[in-house]
Amino acid sequence: MKDITKKYSNGEVTIVWKPSMCIHSTICWRGEAALPEVFKPREKPWIVPEGAPTEKIITQVQRCPSGALSYFMNEDK
Repeated sequence: MKDITKKYSNGEVTIVWKPSMCIHSTICWRGEAALPEVFKPREKPWIVPEGAPTEKIITQVQRCPSGALSYFMNEDK
């Protein structure tokens, strides 16, 4: 399988998604602690970082059990 990495940014933070690592736990978009405003599996692109504040995005990405989601802060320009 090809190693694909996708990046989605809201200007402050960039969400990195590695589909080959994803175990489809649905934690990001389903359940009590989910962030469906950002993680929308039925849409393309499925990650919409403008949907929530950066702090909420970081908290949600840190919940990813597989490590398929990660993030980095963008440098001020």
